[in-house]
Amino acid sequence: MAVAVGVALFAAACAGSQGRRIPAPALDDALAAGAAPRSVVLAGGCFWGVQEVYEHTRGVLSATSGYAGGAADTAHYDQVSSGATGHAESVRVVYDPGQVTLGQILQVFFSVVANPTEWNRQGPDVGSQYRTVIFYANSDQARIARAYISQLDAAHAYPRAIVTELTPLTAARAFYPAEAYHQDYARLHPNSSYIRLYDLPKLTALKTLWPALSR
Repeated sequence: MAVAVGVALFAAACAGSQGRRIPAPALDDALAAGAAPRSVVLAGGCFWGVQEVYEHTRGVLSATSGYAGGAADTAHYDQVSSGATGHAESVRVVYDPGQVTLGQILQVFFSVVANPTEWNRQGPDVGSQYRTVIFYANSDQARIARAYISQLDAAHAYPRAIVTELTPLTAARAFYPAEAYHQDYARLHPNSSYIRLYDLPKLTALKTLWPALSR
């Protein structure tokens, strides 16, 4: 009974502390009806929860768990878990720019998905593979992300400075999809204690903080 109560209280604490209301980005794309889908790769700790949040974000066409930041031959879970490959657990977010902007995708990232002030960890997960990174595909994405980080730091949106990395995607350091058993893990395992404690509160925060961006 004591263990059950402790778990319940810990879950409630996680749910209560998850999410932070932050200002919208001052610099952003305009909505572009009819434009081709765009994508950005985001690392925000364990990819299970990151994928789940973006699968519930308006305008997102797909969210795929994977690895980015390292070489192709080390893009495997057992190797990435060592923390020595350069990879971060990441999610490729493909979105409709007629429904949601990059800035809104990043607003969800910084307010719901990740704590951008933690270095090489997110919650209970420790190591460089859990660092927060925006892997940008082009100079426009880099410009918007860099400006937003500067804006949030200047506004003291967090008690400490943002340490999220900005890293280009390149042919040598691309995005590599994770193994099949990692895809849609949170949706397929809703009763997992990890998912209940650390990931489902993120969905609650998305719906509570940004209902217009939630679906």
